[in-house]
Amino acid sequence: MLETELILTDLVVVENRLERIANDFKRGKKTNILEQERATLEKIAERLNDNQTIQDLEFSADEEKLLRGFQFLTKKQIMIILNSSEENYHQHPETLKAIESKYPVVEFAGSFEMDLAQLEDEDEAKMFMEDMGISESARDRLTRIAYEILGYISFFTVGTDEVRAWNVRTGDNAVDAAGTIHSDLARGFIRAECFNYDDLVSAGSEKGIRDAGKFRLEGKDYLVKDGDILNIRFNV
Repeated sequence: MLETELILTDLVVVENRLERIANDFKRGKKTNILEQERATLEKIAERLNDNQTIQDLEFSADEEKLLRGFQFLTKKQIMIILNSSEENYHQHPETLKAIESKYPVVEFAGSFEMDLAQLEDEDEAKMFMEDMGISESARDRLTRIAYEILGYISFFTVGTDEVRAWNVRTGDNAVDAAGTIHSDLARGFIRAECFNYDDLVSAGSEKGIRDAGKFRLEGKDYLVKDGDILNIRFNV
């Protein structure tokens, strides 16, 4: 199983490093940092020896700093991408359900997705997807799930010359969003003019947003939501 291979790979790394630390101790090279590293690695080894990943193992800020150079595989987020034939697509729901209980899964039929990508007419593409029983392409599903597991959301800025998407972390506030655009916007932040993409689609225009009472002024502590459209008021 893939997970077992990842666990074993991480365990080899941990045991090799613990062995080198033990040799350093024997030679009299015993420091507080090495002691902390040994304790942290022993905590990881205990979890790995129980055949468990360290994804949900909690680490302090000091422990995270000690682990930066290791890049443990079982500490990373995992997403399963399954390429099925059109005949086998959605034919093994119990297997998929078992995988989805542990990892996000994107199943797609490669040949179908290739044909779908070549369609330029939106209505034709929608009918094509309905035939396969899907509501969005594998590309869109992959992007959405990747954002979710990495903890990212997108907000938009709209100008006379461009509409642009910006990435922030889930839980970031309006000042964080302003800083993503430019540090001056965060430094001189006053308010954020805000409405959401879905509300804009429903209302049909910014005027419709205002008439529906969906246009808001938000302060520094406002938590940005996926699909927000922001205009930052600032003064520096």
